Amino acid sequence: MQPNTLLDAILDEAGISHAGLAAHVNQAGRRRSLALRYEHTAVARWLKGQRPRGQVPDLICEVLAARLHRPVTLDDIGLGVPGRPGTASAGTLSGFVERATALWRSDEQQRPHVLGAPAVTGTPAVMPVWEWENPPEDTDVSRGGRHRVTAADIETLRAARAHYEQMYRKAGGIATRTRIVGFLNAEAAPLLRGSYTDATGRQLHRATGGLVAVAGICAYDSDAHGLAQRYFHQALRLAKASGDRGLGAYVIALLVNQSLFMREFRQAVAFAEAALRAAGRHITPALASDLYAMQAKAYAHLGDAGSALACIRRAESAAERIRRGHEPDETGYVQPGLVNVQVAEALLSLGELAAAREHAAAAVDNPAHDRGRVHRLAMLSTIELRQGNAEKAVVTAVQMAEQARGMESQRLRDRLRAVREHLARCGSPGTTEAAELIDGALRVPL
Repeated sequence: MQPNTLLDAILDEAGISHAGLAAHVNQAGRRRSLALRYEHTAVARWLKGQRPRGQVPDLICEVLAARLHRPVTLDDIGLGVPGRPGTASAGTLSGFVERATALWRSDEQQRPHVLGAPAVTGTPAVMPVWEWENPPEDTDVSRGGRHRVTAADIETLRAARAHYEQMYRKAGGIATRTRIVGFLNAEAAPLLRGSYTDATGRQLHRATGGLVAVAGICAYDSDAHGLAQRYFHQALRLAKASGDRGLGAYVIALLVNQSLFMREFRQAVAFAEAALRAAGRHITPALASDLYAMQAKAYAHLGDAGSALACIRRAESAAERIRRGHEPDETGYVQPGLVNVQVAEALLSLGELAAAREHAAAAVDNPAHDRGRVHRLAMLSTIELRQGNAEKAVVTAVQMAEQARGMESQRLRDRLRAVREHLARCGSPGTTEAAELIDGALRVPL
């Protein structure tokens, strides 16, 4: 079940409470000789994604139309059914825009049913990737609206994406998410509803897709996995509308990373294959290297050493072809050493400790942004502890804790806790100092 953000948005627009909607639906039902006894708890369930039974969706439209003094359709309240009269816009790009912007609004307002929604699995998780990869394509994304979108507007979105990505790298996703979501609502949403030609529209959808992807990264970093997944799916739809296959492959790489975290290893392999296959010549060496490296991690967790090692070789080969200045902005995260730390994690899962440490040390020796350096140091410390080299592990852990200080990131907290637990079990000299530094970093309020 996915939260119904469209219903949430239109209830707010109508200024009607959950209890008020329930009472009005009951009253409208009586006029149709229906004995309804809904309360505010039923409306809360509808907002979480439960579909009301029978004639109730039509009654909700009737109540809201009277309140807003305009027609309200099932699509408007997020209850459209494909193939049913009155739901023609459910699968259109304009319909997607309304659903997407409703989610941004609900996120900015901190709606619990949106923030706490679990990630979907199975077919609902796979379908957005399948739809990105397969026809039909968007033949015309032009739109008529009040505000004419200009090249300057699109450049503003591109600059914002770069700004919020840097903020995320330095401060973490928790601190950045509220800011980027506020920007999406204030700046991107009006532009998507504006007036633009097909050519301008494709640039607009691409720029917005890049922003939405960063919002998803920040949600993932905040442990809001259902929300992150919805942002990634939105970014994938925007990538399709833009016609940029490379952007779509980048978004799928984000879904691969989330699948790895959720231990959906077969899904991670399949998603990476889809990105590599569908993007084809549009995929850059940096993105290919990351996708292959993540595939290697997935295969390693599945116990398939042969496939993992084959993917490691492909990742290293692609990394050698990276040319700085010839990559899109989105793949800037594939910095020198990133593939090394990914490979180190795969080798660690395979029990190849010496090779894993070699790659982890190489990753640490390469410059990285603040956040990436914490992850690299955490991986090196973990491998050193597994090797029984507690003295070196403590030194590395101290560097990691000092680097992490001040960052608001759930994923970094996970890494810090994991290293601390390994140090505690080790019980060697110097672990107390390292543990205290990690505890200090963990005391940063989230």
